[in-house]
Amino acid sequence: MALFLYNTLSRKKELFQPLHKSHAGLYTCGPTVYHYAHIGNLRSYIFEDVLKRTLLFNKFKVKHVMNITDVGHLTSDADTGEDKMLRGARRENKTVWEIAKFYTDAFMQDIQKLNILPPDIVCNATEHISEQIALIQRLEKNGFTYNACGNVYFDTSKLDDYGKLARLDLGAQTQARVEKDSNKKNQHDFVLWFTKSKFQDQEMKWPSPWGLGYPGWHIECSAMSMRYLGEQFDIHCGGIDHIAVHHTNEIAQSEAATGKKPWVRYWLHGEFLVIQVVEKSSAERMAKSGENFITIRTLETQGYDALDYRYFCFSTHYRMPLMFSYEALEGAAVARKRLAEKVIELKENCKKDVKVHTERQEKYLLQFTEQINDDLNMPQALATMWGVLKTEELSAKDKYTLLLKFDKIWGFNLGLLQKEKVKIPNDVKKLAEERLRVREQKDWKKSDELRERIRKLGWIVGDTKEGYELKRGELLEK
Repeated sequence: MALFLYNTLSRKKELFQPLHKSHAGLYTCGPTVYHYAHIGNLRSYIFEDVLKRTLLFNKFKVKHVMNITDVGHLTSDADTGEDKMLRGARRENKTVWEIAKFYTDAFMQDIQKLNILPPDIVCNATEHISEQIALIQRLEKNGFTYNACGNVYFDTSKLDDYGKLARLDLGAQTQARVEKDSNKKNQHDFVLWFTKSKFQDQEMKWPSPWGLGYPGWHIECSAMSMRYLGEQFDIHCGGIDHIAVHHTNEIAQSEAATGKKPWVRYWLHGEFLVIQVVEKSSAERMAKSGENFITIRTLETQGYDALDYRYFCFSTHYRMPLMFSYEALEGAAVARKRLAEKVIELKENCKKDVKVHTERQEKYLLQFTEQINDDLNMPQALATMWGVLKTEELSAKDKYTLLLKFDKIWGFNLGLLQKEKVKIPNDVKKLAEERLRVREQKDWKKSDELRERIRKLGWIVGDTKEGYELKRGELLEK
């Protein structure tokens, strides 16, 4: 079945046709590891995980590469602000190397909790300095750079289609020097290599043809993606905040260096997670620098599982803003718990119902596949899943089989769910045994009295062919 993805470059859904048949090269922008990833960041990684799972569901072989930005960079895309790694080091009284290691490990723990499939290749910027230098040298040779005050800049005026991803109106922009960096010839120019910056106490520096220094932010993604996926590849992902500057500059430097167009065929971007600000009566995006900074650890302290947040993210299409609230998260947690209970029940019933009706499942599998293949429409796919659970035309075995197939996209680990083994208190067991004896004696009054005593202890007793069964109920006695 055809897979359609919304391409930011063309602003429309396009049929996915990879460069190499049955293979998909996928690059996703990873974290800058100076702090914990917040749940807004993690929404992007969940959307990218759904994309990867959908490619695999459609029988593509996926090579997934993700970078780790562990080198010092300025907090603004436009080469202004403060150094993120230095900020983290000062905050915690550690070296930048210690900060990078700690928050890289924390991020990997987060994506594991969210059941995000790990990338095939995780590449650290600090371990690929030589590739970044080599790419800058190619740009230098092709005439796209200039040196000013010790730094190497990319000259955006030399590229005819600069800004095509963001559809920048360059004519409407002034070409005056940027006040915070008077070395720039054009306001959109960006640094490829720093030897001079306002942070002379930086620990992360490397020798280069231009002097001791460190790379600009944008160059690492171009250098590492081309190292592992080739000079042209299929899909590049990130958040919408990357469109105007970071991904725009990646395209510029990559296509200027290689002369090959397009560098990437499909650009996919996830929308922001937003949170209501009561004092302002408005919504704002979640940011690491703001007071609305919520992590997976925050949610866990509130009693939620990371997979509750994963379920919550599927309630809205990845290209639409998602409003976060604990009330909405609670709704997702309840729904996921209900789903788990249904799956366990179906699994138990499958022991009695062993026949699979593939032709009955086909309609629902086709519907689900069409929905995920329509630019990852997870809200509609969720509705199909609940429709499967409600329908009477499918057996327990059919439903369970379908749900396990759907879970290749959901990532809820439905196949691992087990019926909870409940430890029954001895006093409850004794009452149930006594009740069984009086029932055999047809003493129905005594039987009812014992049932009520068991109920007050928080258990429900039921009769079976073998004797009795006990289930948890509401505890009435203190």
